[in-house]
Amino acid sequence: MKTKLAVLIGRGSRLPNLYEKLKDNPNIEFRVVVSHKKEAPGIAFAKSKSIDAYYFRITDWYKEKSGKGTGELTPEEKHELRKSYMLSLANQLKERRVNLIFMTGWDLIMLNELLSQFPAQVMNVHPSLLPSFPGENAWITALNYGVKIAGATVHFVIDEGVDTGPILLQKCVEIEKGETADSLRQKLNVIEDELVPKAIELFSQCSPDGI
Repeated sequence: MKTKLAVLIGRGSRLPNLYEKLKDNPNIEFRVVVSHKKEAPGIAFAKSKSIDAYYFRITDWYKEKSGKGTGELTPEEKHELRKSYMLSLANQLKERRVNLIFMTGWDLIMLNELLSQFPAQVMNVHPSLLPSFPGENAWITALNYGVKIAGATVHFVIDEGVDTGPILLQKCVEIEKGETADSLRQKLNVIEDELVPKAIELFSQCSPDGI
C-alpha cells in the first residue's frame, strides 16, 4: 500500500526540501498539508505543487464553535473545544485516506481523539536529542544549559505526552565556541532535512499499513 502522507506544519519552511526529497518516490504520495499558523508560506508552496493544502487554526475553531475569543474561554471550555478540534482534524485526514501524519513545526499537542485513530501512524521531528530538552525552543534550552552536543530526533507520537514516544532516528551536531541560537538552529535545520525524509521512507518500506 502506498504511503499517503499528511504534513502538519507551522510556517512550513522545511516543506520544499521534504517535497524535493520524496517527490519521485513512487511509494509516497503527498495527500495534504495543514497549517495551524496565521501565515504559512508552506501552504502556498504545497498548492503550487498541486497538493491539497489549507489552514486549520484552533483559535478560529474556538471562535466558530463558542462565539468567544480565546481569552474569554475557561480552561474547561478550551479543553472540550481542543478535543472537538482534534476529532475534526482526524476526520479531515481520514476523508483523505491518510495513513501517515508527519508533524514539522506543528506546535499543538496531539490528543487521543486523533491519536487513537492513527495508531503508530503519527511522527514528529524535534530539535533536540530526546529525551533531553523536550518542549518549545529546545535548541535554545540546550544552548543555555551548556551542553556540548545538540541534535534532532524523529519519533512516533503515541500519546499526549510532550515529545515522548518511541525514537526512530537521531543525529547530533557539535555546539561550538561562540555558537548562537540562530547558528545552532541552522545546523539543526540541515540534519532535520536529512532525517525527516529518511524516516518517512523507512515507514513506507516497513509495512503496508505502517509500523
